[in-house]
Amino acid sequence: MFVGTLTFDLLLGDVHSLKEKRSIVRPIVAELQRKYSVCAAEVGNQDLHRRAEIGCAVVSGDAGYVSEILDSCERLVAGRPEVVLLSARRRYHHDDDE
Repeated sequence: MFVGTLTFDLLLGDVHSLKEKRSIVRPIVAELQRKYSVCAAEVGNQDLHRRAEIGCAVVSGDAGYVSEILDSCERLVAGRPEVVLLSARRRYHHDDDE
């Protein structure tokens, strides 16, 4: 079993409230979940208006598939015009890892 995680650090555009932030972040999380069947959520910077941290994870028996899905997720987020992708951190785990 292979598990891949990806954490996005995002800078949001002209956002002045947490409600506006939510209106940008929630559709991104929903699209990641719908399009790639990953587990995704806002995982950090929840009290900052112009910053967001989104995490996603995928599990598969094939390491290549995990990498392919994470690549697709990163392209989706990087292509969103309403956010700037500051960083994307990946981690891979295998069930033999201790």
